[in-house]
Amino acid sequence: MNMIADLTVVPIGAGVSLSKYVAACEDVLKQLGLKTTLHPNGTAIEGEWDAVMAAVKACHEKVHAMGAPRVFTTLKIGTRTDREQTLEDKVDSVVAKQEK
Repeated sequence: MNMIADLTVVPIGAGVSLSKYVAACEDVLKQLGLKTTLHPNGTAIEGEWDAVMAAVKACHEKVHAMGAPRVFTTLKIGTRTDREQTLEDKVDSVVAKQEK
């Protein structure tokens, strides 16, 4: 099943600046071949259910390996059975409805 997910991974006990952990997770997602869009509070991911869930696990493992003793993740998932939908489709649909 294809999904669009929104992932936010927050290392706890790793200091104030978290960008190196975000960059490491972005690298993991890219290495696993997932389509992603980074945004200020997380990453949108498009892919098959099992691949996305494996990537979330890999991000946790990477952040722990970097020294973060705790990791808190927020994951929002959307699936459709009526048609395929991409990250761009969702954004384009909203933009098309905005007043010019």
